[in-house]
Amino acid sequence: MKTAVIGYPRIGNSRELKFALESHFKGEIANEKLHATAAKLRQAHWLKQVESGIDFIPSNDFSFYDGMLDTSFMLNVIPQRYKDLKLDPLAEYFAAARGYQGANGDAKALTLKKWFNTNYHYLVPEIEDAAEIKLVGRKPFDEFLEAKAAGIKTKPVIIGPLTFIKLASFTGKKGASDFAGSIIKAYSEILMEFDKLGAEWVQFDEPVLVTDMTALDIQLLKSLYSPILNAKGSIKVLLQTYFGDVRDCYANIALLDFDGVGLDFIEGQKNLELLERNGFPASKTLFAGVVNGKNIWKNNYAATLPMIKKITGYAVSAVISTSCSLVHVPYSLKNESRLDDSYKKHFSFAEEKLAELADLKLLIEETDSGDNPKYLENAKLFNENFSDPDNTVGEKLAALTERDFIRLPIYKERGKIQQQKLNLPLLPTTTIGSFPQTAAVRANRSSFKKGEITEEQYKAFNKKKIQECVALQERIGLDVLVHGEFERNDMVEYFGEALNGFLFTEKAWVQSYGTRCVKPPIIWGDVSRSNPITVEYSVYAQSLTAKPVKGMLTGPVTILNWSFPREDISLQEAAFQIALAIREEVLDLEARGIKIIQIDEAALKEKLPLRQADWHKEYLDWAIPAFRLVHSGVRPETQIHTHMCYSEFDDIVEEIDNMDADVISFEASRSNLGIVDVLNSCDFRTAVGPGVYDIHSPRIPAVGEIKAALTGMLAKIAKEKLWVNPDCGLKTREEAETVSSLKNLVMAAKEIRESLTI
Repeated sequence: MKTAVIGYPRIGNSRELKFALESHFKGEIANEKLHATAAKLRQAHWLKQVESGIDFIPSNDFSFYDGMLDTSFMLNVIPQRYKDLKLDPLAEYFAAARGYQGANGDAKALTLKKWFNTNYHYLVPEIEDAAEIKLVGRKPFDEFLEAKAAGIKTKPVIIGPLTFIKLASFTGKKGASDFAGSIIKAYSEILMEFDKLGAEWVQFDEPVLVTDMTALDIQLLKSLYSPILNAKGSIKVLLQTYFGDVRDCYANIALLDFDGVGLDFIEGQKNLELLERNGFPASKTLFAGVVNGKNIWKNNYAATLPMIKKITGYAVSAVISTSCSLVHVPYSLKNESRLDDSYKKHFSFAEEKLAELADLKLLIEETDSGDNPKYLENAKLFNENFSDPDNTVGEKLAALTERDFIRLPIYKERGKIQQQKLNLPLLPTTTIGSFPQTAAVRANRSSFKKGEITEEQYKAFNKKKIQECVALQERIGLDVLVHGEFERNDMVEYFGEALNGFLFTEKAWVQSYGTRCVKPPIIWGDVSRSNPITVEYSVYAQSLTAKPVKGMLTGPVTILNWSFPREDISLQEAAFQIALAIREEVLDLEARGIKIIQIDEAALKEKLPLRQADWHKEYLDWAIPAFRLVHSGVRPETQIHTHMCYSEFDDIVEEIDNMDADVISFEASRSNLGIVDVLNSCDFRTAVGPGVYDIHSPRIPAVGEIKAALTGMLAKIAKEKLWVNPDCGLKTREEAETVSSLKNLVMAAKEIRESLTI
């Protein structure tokens, strides 16, 4: 039995890549130093896997920003607007990732979207009609040779041609079939080059195979891979899937000339049924994903070993691996000095998962693994009752009735009441919530956590920042204000810290996109609220102005989806527990005079099953009610907002409307306002604020650019239902660019508003 890793975290043990990139973006370090940092990280990650005894170690899983972006540049899929900037190759790459505004011109970034059912974001390739797809990039080959020079044999990882095409955006009249020939040629050349360089295996990642596959998709799979595999020479090709099962195309995969097939047996539980029903080709090696690459709980050897034995009963040759790339979990438990061992012993981060693979490899080869000390130690963990239930939470859940999920009066009636009470103008302007968090803001929070300042000093600083923020928004002319969220480290972690049932780490960072890392809380026990969380700062901000200030909360589904969830209760039960806690906060805000309350569900789409047949029963039938439970008890005059970002919502727009919010803001700027067409076609009832500019880019949008966006929206959305806002929170932006951007936003809205009035 051998072991494999699909991909490894690249941000670094201490987020070295993040800090190097941010220094590079500020002009503090040159290309050479950035490349040196990257090389050092790659070496460390490869050596860690060597030390852990991993047999199939990935290369080219490292990226400065995103693997899909790397693939685009490798294949010369570079939109003309970036070429026109005449930048050096690395600057051109970052212009596509982040947008560019400078001496060489102005170019928006590529669209940012969620990577399947994870909180990782990828950059959508744009394939223009004039694109000349060909192999131009050396990155995969250079990194393979870099590892080889260090004496490390690696398995190069490439995004597969089908996933690349299916996730790409074709911006002209041409489609996938028009570029199939050039893509086949490029991928064939990849294999031929690796054959020359002495690679034994090449891994093609095809996660799209676990989604609903049509007959045309399957035909495309065959038409792409049949000629590509003819060019492999002595190279062995691994088709790697993850995040689900391959029920639609298992037979087709089996017939193609792959040397190995990687299947996920954690999220893709039907994969075992496929083996049982169809067997597995004796000529292929099965790479079995049995160690969870997405959650942080220890592997249960008593459950995994029998599964491996079943799998190996169908596969002549098998390798055990992670279920997906480990980029979705933190780096190492060794960084957690404050977390008590009574908790830590139950967790497994990326480094620890390498050890689990080694343990499973050892145990599966023993005739009586049940006597092995590693097995016994693991079994002891799973026999412990480590989380005491909170009976009060259980009683509240049991007492819920259908009425608790319905808000009255209906949307149309309460909308009239809200307009009378709030008296907002046409195209009301607002922001999504957070304002820039400066070094001083972060230092204040850090000093308080370290006990260097008192709570009184900490709060005084925050209130001063709130006062400045409210005054700034009034000067800019925004209609609905926010308090700025200077007390918050993260939109989920902040709430988890204030609720019962959560655990927190020091350095368990996970990459979300580019330099953006998050530190997901761990749901350890039953969730409840003991005290108000946001009320004090919200009420203080409202006392400073006659304009409405939004109360800002994170919704139950997002808190759940952006945490590491328990595995001993259902996701529905966990979501309803959180919903009851946030509901109490909503009612407290309302009681203290907050007239508009925003309950963000940025991650609503994230855990939507990848197959449509599973959407309602496995997810939407509890996710939408969880949100409704939060706000169903408020008065008609209280306006409920929510926000969603960087996902494709086209297929669930009706369900989003059924959340029964009063206003929903969407990320829309990077997707060319495509969501507007979908909302219009579905006769969307809720008032909407499609983001008019991209906050993940350092660009400052011009007034004319925002006016053009609003004009396009007004052609499809009634003026009474349209709000004007950025596409996400402003926490990561610089103060100067934030002020300039918001001034332009307000000016554009006022000019459009005046034209509508005339």
